[in-house]
Amino acid sequence: MTHLGESYLLRQVPLGGSPLSRAAQAGRVDPSWYPPRPVGRTGWAARAANLSTAFPDDAWYRLLAPAFAATGLAESRLERAAAGGLVVTTGQQPGLFGGPMYTWTKALSALAMADALESALGVPVAPVFWAATDDADWLEACTTSVVTSRGLQALCLPGPATEGRPMADVALGLLEPALALLDQACGSAAHADIRALVGRAYVPQATVGAAYVQLLRGLLEPLGISVLDAAHPAVRDAADPLLRRALRLADPIHQALTARQVEIEAAGFSPQVDVVEELSLVFHTTTRASSLGVGVERVRERVPRASAAAIAREAVPGSLGANVLLRPVVEQAILPTACYLAGPGEYAYFAQVSAVASALDVAAPVPVPRVAVELLPAHLPARLEALGLAETDLADPHRAEQIVSRLRVSESMADAIERLRVTVETQVGALREAEPSDQPVVADEVVHGLARDLEARIARFERRVLAGVKRREGGLMQEVAVLRGLLRPDGQSPERVLNLVPWLVRFGPGLLEDVAAVIRPHIRALVDGDSPAA
Repeated sequence: MTHLGESYLLRQVPLGGSPLSRAAQAGRVDPSWYPPRPVGRTGWAARAANLSTAFPDDAWYRLLAPAFAATGLAESRLERAAAGGLVVTTGQQPGLFGGPMYTWTKALSALAMADALESALGVPVAPVFWAATDDADWLEACTTSVVTSRGLQALCLPGPATEGRPMADVALGLLEPALALLDQACGSAAHADIRALVGRAYVPQATVGAAYVQLLRGLLEPLGISVLDAAHPAVRDAADPLLRRALRLADPIHQALTARQVEIEAAGFSPQVDVVEELSLVFHTTTRASSLGVGVERVRERVPRASAAAIAREAVPGSLGANVLLRPVVEQAILPTACYLAGPGEYAYFAQVSAVASALDVAAPVPVPRVAVELLPAHLPARLEALGLAETDLADPHRAEQIVSRLRVSESMADAIERLRVTVETQVGALREAEPSDQPVVADEVVHGLARDLEARIARFERRVLAGVKRREGGLMQEVAVLRGLLRPDGQSPERVLNLVPWLVRFGPGLLEDVAAVIRPHIRALVDGDSPAA
């Protein structure tokens, strides 16, 4: 565990993921599923040389600059990378108020990788965060979680839910309830400028995607991380040739994915992304009458394989988009991407991405596992010890309360219950011995049944005692709920659930620098060749 700052703890934890993801991270899968990751400075230098051939000038940056709209240090790094350098990418679809902490650990992993490569190779490398504002997953985009004095709280936009509409087009709408809960989680705003940044980005008339991009740029650009708005027309225009090619090759791509699925399942794993028989990997955005009855709205739908060739010929430029298995290939086609910093789910589906790249006859993009970091209150270990709890106790929704309650049952009551159990056990044994074994008055199972009934009555009484203790110790039970929310919200790592904004409002942007400090050693070891490649 790493202690940074006086009020919080940061610790690197295993990335985790599905069995396929964990096996791939450890290099225990078919090597054909993943491109070889460069090893050491020599390997990364060879990767850089290949990219300089594929991107001989700054045309890619001139085309995509409007989608970056970068400023300050982020703009400077991009401009240097455009002059014969590289980029390192990561990304995430929109999440309310920036989404879970892993949004930020992904971005900071990309920053650490860019810094390590730049130092090792002597060429400029820019970190890029791909904000997938063209995504249409409303349910994921409209929620986030924080911890207040009441424990874990879900913040939600009221909707209505959208279907098929890119988050770049969906207005935030009513925000006051979510902002009120966010403020409760923030407490006293030691860094009011962070809260003000959230307030400027998240206004009712802004779209889900635009607010997400604005918040990310406000916090990441000062660190040198550029944010690419994936729904920007410049990105769509740059991706258009490859997307039309993916439509023309929809059948070979499907065949390659089906074959890969068979391989993955034969190896004992489950593919991360289901292969849909009837559909291509390309989305087509069209317009329809607005669901509100006024004007028109854009709708994004997967192109059926049966009509893929026709859409490839007839689609309006800029109306096509990539699904999750095609997006990494598109990203590498339009950016000089050294590697992609992947989360656990992404690392798993890159086993399928390589099949897509092969069918398109292009090089497969290189994934690198991002670094996972948990952020905890500094007082948490001491409070767990004081309550008699271990971290693992908080993963179960009721275990911690049971433990705390048992520890606070009076010694005399606990002793009386235990003596009652011993007495029952002793007397049931006496009943068995009172009858001759060759001619019992009652069957042995009847005595067993009596013992079970009596134990059940004692256990029921004990539960009532514990319930009474819980009512009496309401403050402690509330503290347990808060600790569970901070350490194992919904039974998961806090990195995957909790929003980072309350922490940033309390401790300021220097917190991001501290997270980066935890990440850097792991990334440096990977670039230097001291970390095993998948």
